[in-house]
Amino acid sequence: MKGRDIVVMGIQPWDIEIGSNCKNIASVMAKDNRVLYVNQPLDRKSRHAERSSAKVQVRRAVLKGSHPEVEQIEENLWVMNPRTVLESANWLPDGKLFDLVNRINNRRLAKRMLVAIKELEFSNYLLFNDSSMFLGQYMKELLKPAVYVYYMRDYLIRNPYWKKHGVRLEPLLIASADVVVNNSTLYTEYGLKYNPHSYMVGQGCEVDSYNEDVQPISVPGDLADIPEPRIGYVGFLSNRRLHLELLIELAERKPEWSFVFVGPEDADFSSSRLHNLSNVWMLGPRKPEELPGYVKGFSVCLNPQRINDATIGNYPRKIDEYLAMGKPTVASSTQAMDYFRDYTYLGETAEDYLRLIELALQEDSQDLQKKRMLFARSHTWENNVQAIYDAIAKTEKN
Repeated sequence: MKGRDIVVMGIQPWDIEIGSNCKNIASVMAKDNRVLYVNQPLDRKSRHAERSSAKVQVRRAVLKGSHPEVEQIEENLWVMNPRTVLESANWLPDGKLFDLVNRINNRRLAKRMLVAIKELEFSNYLLFNDSSMFLGQYMKELLKPAVYVYYMRDYLIRNPYWKKHGVRLEPLLIASADVVVNNSTLYTEYGLKYNPHSYMVGQGCEVDSYNEDVQPISVPGDLADIPEPRIGYVGFLSNRRLHLELLIELAERKPEWSFVFVGPEDADFSSSRLHNLSNVWMLGPRKPEELPGYVKGFSVCLNPQRINDATIGNYPRKIDEYLAMGKPTVASSTQAMDYFRDYTYLGETAEDYLRLIELALQEDSQDLQKKRMLFARSHTWENNVQAIYDAIAKTEKN
């Protein structure tokens, strides 16, 4: 797909602190197309409650007119902070009152988006909605895009915030979309219940960042000083998604292994017994460009997800990052992880993890490392976006 105008909206802002599928997809799309990336506007609650954060300060400056609403950040890519404030509506009971307020919010956002679309002289544009099931609910009728694409990369309706209204509203949005693209077989099956144009498109990864043939990667000093074998995890440490109790048990039962965690922690992790164990290192968050060095220094990589509705279909992009460096990886056996079964060690219990980590340490080899690398390095964002284009093309032909 080349020479198209594309509007991207979703739930992840451009200035998000962690990795973002939507940002990666938008950046690839912008190589051959013009892309407007729309951040969610401030709502009344966050405008005041989070006013000290850098992101909110920028958006407040946009509202005051002291900061541009639309900024060009690359040759074909613009980022928009809409000059409007939305009503905080999620606390409302599900039904007509929420729908009324949500439609008002949709109209406010659409009005500002249309201003930007006109100024950029976008025409016959494609609207790509990354999981914004509330603010995207009426955008097809309000913006009238040539093609409306809904992208599912997480089972959001299992999240308490989205579940309240999303159980009813997301199926309506899926049914109205021209095409639904998904990074998991579970989400694809879910989408097919409401729309025959629901396609599995996989997932991308910044594989070059984890490829030493492309650039040298060094193990950071604070990791190099930790005794081997190093059993490591990189990412947000959230008790909702990660099996905290399992990790504590592993560390307590294997004092000869060093357990290393790189990333921000939620309240449960920050107050857990992991901080009291002598063979556990909680290194805190690091810049994205530093993460490959930590993965390189791990003997075995972990992704100990809790197996629940929120994770069972979730495509864990960190698995591609681990495998792209050839690392043996032990992870929870979810439906999404079946995709990686031939290249990872999958289990559920602490006993499974102990046995599989031991096995991974024993049988790691250059041959296995090369197989992991080749598999993961095929999962580029370019290939992912091409799969999205292919799904769109199928719909446009119909």
